[in-house]
Amino acid sequence: MNGRIKLSGPLKSYLNWPITLSVLMIIMNIAVYFINVRAGTLVSFFVAAYIAIVVILYFHNRPIILNELITFATQYGQIQKNLMRDFAIPFAVLDADGKVMWLNKSFSKLTGKDKKYHKSITNVMSEITQDILPGEEDEIKEVEISYGSQNFRVKLQRINIDGLLQNSKLVDVEEVRDNCLIGLYMYDVTELNEYIRKNEEEKLVSGLLYLDNYEEATDSVEEVRRSLLTALIERKITKYFSAVDGVVKRLEKDKYFLVMRRGSMEQLKEQKFNILEDIKNVNIGNEMSVTISMGLGAHADTYAQTAEYARVAIELALGRGGDQVVIKDGDQISYYGGKSQMVEKTTRVKARVKAHALKEFMSQKDNVVVMGHKITDVDTFGAAIGIYRAAKTLNKKAYIVINNATSSIRPLMDEFINNPDYDPHMFVNSHEAKDITDDNTVLVVVDTNRPSYSECEELLSMTKTIVVLDHHRQSSEVIKNAVLSYIEPYASSACEMVAEVLQYFADGIRIRNIEADSIYAGIMIDTNNFMTKTGVRTFEAAAFLRRCGADVTRVRKLFRENAEDYRARGEAIRNAELFRKCYAISVCPAEGLESPTVVGAQAANELLNIVGVKASFVMTDYKDMIYISARAIDEVNVQIIMERMGGGGHLNIAGSQLKGYTVREAIDYLKQTLQEMIDGGDI
Repeated sequence: MNGRIKLSGPLKSYLNWPITLSVLMIIMNIAVYFINVRAGTLVSFFVAAYIAIVVILYFHNRPIILNELITFATQYGQIQKNLMRDFAIPFAVLDADGKVMWLNKSFSKLTGKDKKYHKSITNVMSEITQDILPGEEDEIKEVEISYGSQNFRVKLQRINIDGLLQNSKLVDVEEVRDNCLIGLYMYDVTELNEYIRKNEEEKLVSGLLYLDNYEEATDSVEEVRRSLLTALIERKITKYFSAVDGVVKRLEKDKYFLVMRRGSMEQLKEQKFNILEDIKNVNIGNEMSVTISMGLGAHADTYAQTAEYARVAIELALGRGGDQVVIKDGDQISYYGGKSQMVEKTTRVKARVKAHALKEFMSQKDNVVVMGHKITDVDTFGAAIGIYRAAKTLNKKAYIVINNATSSIRPLMDEFINNPDYDPHMFVNSHEAKDITDDNTVLVVVDTNRPSYSECEELLSMTKTIVVLDHHRQSSEVIKNAVLSYIEPYASSACEMVAEVLQYFADGIRIRNIEADSIYAGIMIDTNNFMTKTGVRTFEAAAFLRRCGADVTRVRKLFRENAEDYRARGEAIRNAELFRKCYAISVCPAEGLESPTVVGAQAANELLNIVGVKASFVMTDYKDMIYISARAIDEVNVQIIMERMGGGGHLNIAGSQLKGYTVREAIDYLKQTLQEMIDGGDI
C-alpha cells in the first residue's frame, strides 16, 4: 500500500506537548526581561537549552516511537491472527469477488483446503454464489447451506478497508485504493436442525375420514353381507393408520376421527395415500365401489385449531367431489387423489332444503343481484335467468350482471332485451351493479365459487347476504362469507341445480318459455348434448323444463354456428397433435371470432371423439391471455391438471388462464406439467 505515514490524533498531541510548552517558556522569559535584564538573560540560556533538547529528542525519538508502534501493532495483529487461526468456528477471509484470501484451521479441516488455496469460494461450496455475497448496499448476509452431511448457517460480513483506515486515530494514509474484504463465518446447525425436524415430526395432526357413498354402496349388496362390508372397510382403515402409529376413532357409521404425528402424515404423502385405492378395491359382491374422503389439519397454534383445519379440509374434499385427501397445512392446501367421478345422489332433499333457505333470504331483502363468471357462457346465463325468475316470483327487483355479451349468449339475450314482459334494466354492467348493491341486496353467484373468476369481485364486499350455487369442484380460493353455499360437483351444470331449486322454491311457480329455453340450453351445452356428465337428475331437470315450455328445436336453432366459428373449430381439430399418444393438444385461431374461447371449448369436445384420446387441451390466444379448455371422458382427471396450471373445474371439464405466455410457451408448459404428473403417478 503506497502512501506517506505520519503521526495523527491523540498520539501526535501527546508528543507535541514539549514544543507547545516551549512557547509558554519563551513568553515567561520575555516577562522576566521586563522585571530584570540580568535575570532574563539567565533564563534565556536555560530556555534555549530546553528548546534544543526538546527538538533533538523529538526528531531523534520519533522514528523509534513509530517503530515501536508498528512492532506492537504487528505483535498484537499476530495474536489476533493466532486466535482466528485456532478459532473453533470455520472462518475465512474473501475478497470482493469471493476469492479465498485466508482461512483458519477449522475451515481447512472442514473443506480439506490449505492456506495456499486462493480460488473462488464457489468452487468449495457451490451454494455460495456471487449473488449471495454482500454488495455495497449490504453489510451482513446470512444463508443456510448444506456441506457434506452437515448443515451450516453462513454469515457473510462486508468489511470496508477504506473506512477502517479513514477512521484511524493513529495514522493518516494518502492515496488509498477503494477496496473491501468479506468475512465468512460458518456455524454448524446440523444438530439444531435435527432437533427442529424431530419436533416438527412429533406435532399433532388431526383428521376426519368420511365414506362418500356409504348408503349407496351398502344398498348395492345383500343385507346379510352389509355388516361384513362395513367390517372390512373399517379393518383396512384401522390397519392402514396403525402402521404409521396413528389412532382411528369411529364417530358415526360413515365418519372417523384420526390422530397421528406429522412424520406419519409425511409417510402417507410419500405413498400418495394409497388407501384411497385400497378401499375402492373392497368387493364382496357390492356393485358400487366405496370411496373415501379425508381432511387433515396440521401446523396450527393449538390442538383446537388443528381440528378446525381438519374440518375445513374435509369440507373442501367433499366440495371437490370426494375420493381424495385434502391437507390444510397452515395456510397451504394440498390435494391427493380425486381421480374418480363422484356418484350422483338420487335424493333431492338437499335441493329442497337449499331452495327453502334461498327463498327465506330473498324474502328479507328488496333487491336481488345475480352474477356468474367472467366471459359469461350459456350455463351461467341460464342459471342467472332461473334465479331472476325466482326473485320475480317474490316480487323483488332483480338484476343480472353481464359486462360483455359473447356470441354464445347473444341469441338468448336478444329474446329478453326490448321484450315488454321484462324490465329494460334487467341486464346491468359492473358499474351499475355497484350502485344497486347494498346491505338490502341478496347477491347470488352462479356457476363459479372463486372470487377472482366472478364478473365483479367488488360486489362480494358490498353486501353481507351472498348465496353461491355452483357445480364446479372447490379450490383453495372460495367465497368465504356466503350465508348459503350450494355446491354439488356431481351436477352436470349450474342450470340443472337451478332447475331443481325452482321446483321446490314456490308452489305453482310459472316459468316462461324463453326462460325454460335458457335453462335447458345451459344443460344441453354443458353436457355436450347430454353425452357428458349426465345423470338421472339431469334428465329429470330437463323433463321439468320441457313441461315448462322449453323447445328442443328452438334451442338448437338458436345455437347454430356461423361459418367463421365452424371453420376455426375445424382448423383446431385439423392441427391437433397427440402428446404421449393419448393427449390431444391444439390451438384455436381467434382472429375474426366474436367468442374464440367458446369455439376452443367446442373443439376440445370434438377432439374426444378421436380413438385413443384420453384428454384434449385447446388453447386460445385472446385479449393478451392464453385460455386453455381441457376435456376428458373418464380416464383422466383434467381438473387436477388445470389446477397445477392455476385453473380448475371438473373431472371431465376444466380450464385455465395463463397471462404473460405465448402460445408456444403455454404448450410447452402444458406438456411439462403432463409429463411431471405422469411420472409422479398423479394421472
